Amino acid sequence: MVNDILFEVSTPLGFSIRVTRSYWELIVSVKHPVMRARKAQVQDVLQTPNEIRRSRSDPAVLLFDRLEQPGRWLCAVAKRLNGDGFLITTDPTDAIKEGERIWSK
Repeated sequence: MVNDILFEVSTPLGFSIRVTRSYWELIVSVKHPVMRARKAQVQDVLQTPNEIRRSRSDPAVLLFDRLEQPGRWLCAVAKRLNGDGFLITTDPTDAIKEGERIWSK
């Protein structure tokens, strides 16, 4: 439902990723509570990542990574299906996950 959209951002790959309010609430209350106050950083990593990798397990899943400080990355995992992009999850990490690099800054 359109009025449930929390944010929509354009990626360097030429498509947009949408996040609904209800799904963001699931991410920050169940999956990764540490991300609750980090909506702006998630938007930034989707718009201006250091690199984008294709998941090894699902070619429609993309990993957007951005260096936050030495040894600490923010990763946003998104899926592109029929031209539409949506956020799967996001979390801070100490390493970039494996996968084919398809874009880098």
